[in-house]
Amino acid sequence: MTAVPGPWAYIATAEAFDDEMRHRIAHHKQRRGEGWMDHETPIEVADALANRTAELPTLVDCLTLWVSNLMHVDRSVADATEDMLAALSKRIAPCVVVSNEVGLGIVPENALARAFRDEAGRLNQKIAAAADRVVFVAAGLPLTLKG
Repeated sequence: MTAVPGPWAYIATAEAFDDEMRHRIAHHKQRRGEGWMDHETPIEVADALANRTAELPTLVDCLTLWVSNLMHVDRSVADATEDMLAALSKRIAPCVVVSNEVGLGIVPENALARAFRDEAGRLNQKIAAAADRVVFVAAGLPLTLKG
């Protein structure tokens, strides 16, 4: 992202429910340095992409937490995904989206965990299909899957 001149927008989906998470968030903010405009957006990512950051290079971190947030408040992940894809398609500035691949392990034992894994997988597939470039990072090594 630093190859594009700032300012940059950072859409953060994490919420700080305890001291450990507050510490993680503070550490992320410190690592980014100057030039970043933070948008803490645990649910309304499409709105942030369309209205608050459309003209700024943007980093969304992360979709996996976003899926969890949506499920926690009983929102449709499919509908929110469509809203996000629509917002991404209309953007002027570049956007990098971070997500985790949660489907590489064993099938979870409980229905909620399986639903989460399935929702995250469907979201990742749709984002990857719409993206110009997809990079999978494992053990710190990037593997270009698309682009």
